[in-house]
Amino acid sequence: MNSGIVFALLAGAIWGGVIVGPSLLPEFNAVLISSVRFAIYGLFSLAVALPFAARLIAKLTRADLLMLLRLSLTGNVLNYALLGASIQLSGVTAAALINGMMPVAITFLGRSDAGSLPVRKLKLPLLMIFLGIVAISLEHAASASSNVPLSSQLLGLACGFSGVLSWSWYATRNARYLRNSAFNSSEWSTLLGIVTGVVAVAFGLGALMLFPNLIPANIEHSRWMDFFWVCLFLALCGSWLANGLWNACSRRMATSLSGQMIVFETLFACVYGFVFNQRMPGLMEVIAITLLIGGVVWAARRHRVPTVKLEQPVV
Repeated sequence: MNSGIVFALLAGAIWGGVIVGPSLLPEFNAVLISSVRFAIYGLFSLAVALPFAARLIAKLTRADLLMLLRLSLTGNVLNYALLGASIQLSGVTAAALINGMMPVAITFLGRSDAGSLPVRKLKLPLLMIFLGIVAISLEHAASASSNVPLSSQLLGLACGFSGVLSWSWYATRNARYLRNSAFNSSEWSTLLGIVTGVVAVAFGLGALMLFPNLIPANIEHSRWMDFFWVCLFLALCGSWLANGLWNACSRRMATSLSGQMIVFETLFACVYGFVFNQRMPGLMEVIAITLLIGGVVWAARRHRVPTVKLEQPVV
């Protein structure tokens, strides 16, 4: 379990930077960002898989392929499109607040998994995590939301909640399937990347047929270069590397605990924000971070199996 926490910590450190991606490209549609990101992810995964492609194909079953298709759509392409739309429409603050529901949703969906604790035994750690994210999100809510139209906020909130449901389903189903899979974490992440790339291209082409203005016009060449570099970072670090770390985490701990690990994404996003703005956290932010860390530590301690000391035989 300790190694699983380390893998989750590293994945959260990367995803904390990924969450700000759509806000760096406000003139580009979230569907376009998601499609290009995961198309690059698929190409890179295909290149990585070529040396041992025969071994992967030999182990791949029809059930594996169907699960990869579902996971690719819900947990990657669709989820990031919804998250990006939520950030662009309602702001980073509101999107972060909605993401605070994710540990609760994952724990609830994975409550019947082997090794998972019932929700009633985790309600206090979950409450600490949720209160921490609420506190850190509301710190700047008034100033951030005043510049956003109400219609955009409502649509952004709807996208945010849909994204939480999408990724929560992905996290629980992926963890269940991976524990009994013939593939290790790296192989599964590579296969998921290849299938995600195919799904992303189909998703992007379908969206382009329905909405021909998906690709913005009159964009400077420098902004297209910014778009490419951001998508490249999102693909290689935010998808291939972070997904591999998260798969390694999922294999090593119960779903009811791995769901709490997603808060590392919020923690690192806050740290990056402090560094970028060159300031120290305020009192409310310190309280919020303390609640987040305390909730995760408390949940981890409740999952530890106590060591049973065997009685020594009487000689």
